[in-house]
This record gives sequence, C-alpha cells and structure tokens, in this order.
Amino acid sequence: MHKPIHKHLIIRAETKNTPKEQHVVEKWMRELIDDIGMVICKGPISAYVDQPGNKGLTVVTIIETSHISMHVWDEVSPGLMQLDVYTCGPFDPKIVFKKLKDSFDPVKIEWKYLDREHDLKEEVLDEDTLG
Repeated sequence: MHKPIHKHLIIRAETKNTPKEQHVVEKWMRELIDDIGMVICKGPISAYVDQPGNKGLTVVTIIETSHISMHVWDEVSPGLMQLDVYTCGPFDPKIVFKKLKDSFDPVKIEWKYLDREHDLKEEVLDEDTLG
C-alpha cells in the first residue's frame, strides 16, 4: 500500500502573460498534471468571472491524489495568479515553477511548500527548484 505524503505547494505569481481564455488554462492544467505524473479524475473545470474588480479565471481539477486549482485576475497589471497543488503523491515542484515561468512570464513569484502529513510544516525549496 502507498503511504500518502500530503504535500501542498501554494504559489502567488504576478504575471505579464496572464491567461484570459478558459481553453488556455484547461490545456495548461492538463499538461501540468501530466508533467508531474498525476492522474485526472475529473476536470479540468473552468469559469470566467466578468464582475468588475474580480475579473478572471478559475480552473480546478480533481486528481487521484487530491486537487489542483488556479485563480487568475486579469484586470490588474501585472496580472495575478494563485495556484494550489495539493497531493498525497510525490511530485517535483521544479516542474511546476518551470511550467509557470515558461507559460505566464511572471515578474514576481511567492510560494509556500507545506508538508501536511501531521501539521503544516513548511518545507524549504532551494534556488535550483525555482529555476
């Protein structure tokens, strides 16, 4: 039996190439999930909110080992993106940062990487991981 590891990568990124179309974020998320070796159970499911002050996309996907979600606000410049990768399976955070940088041209990235097995222990990511 596989022992769950409960890792949670939380990213806040300010981006120059901020996505505005649902098909773009859905394709991006499918590729990310494949790249990190996860399996989709349901989704990606996305919606665009056109409410002034809150315009942007949300996309969520249920994976075998938990979920991945992304929220994007495109009214601000640079755009704002919040990404959660939560899984009970192993993955390489370096792949997530590389895909984010290659796709959305971030000007600022902040993150937390948590081990949620027994508490909310923060893990350290080295500079090589961030690319």
